[in-house]
Amino acid sequence: MESEQLKINQGMKKIIEENALGLATIGKDNKPHNIAVAYVKVVSDNELVISNNYINETIENIKQNPNISLVVWNKCWEENCMGYELNGTAEYYIEGIWYDLIKTFPINEGEPCKGAILVKVNKIKVLI
Repeated sequence: MESEQLKINQGMKKIIEENALGLATIGKDNKPHNIAVAYVKVVSDNELVISNNYINETIENIKQNPNISLVVWNKCWEENCMGYELNGTAEYYIEGIWYDLIKTFPINEGEPCKGAILVKVNKIKVLI
């Protein structure tokens, strides 16, 4: 069963920030590319920021096509199957407010913090 949400609520925020997410982009060859990301923070009811510590191909894909999709499931999905698909656009920053913000996150201490990916979510599917 699926339903759609318009904004990221507190329950979604908890699942997004406490779990790894699958991040899908489209490459120059028009084929999907997927990675797992874990350094994610919700910054508004329709935006989240992802730290780039070791991401390469995904950044190149975002630069040529900003459309992305994220998927996340709660850790105990076998007991309580709850997840979200978040679709939107991404922009990459190597300076400025978003880059400065990720450098303040305790989880990034000791990490290279090469840049920040700002995702503007325009569609959320609730996956249950």
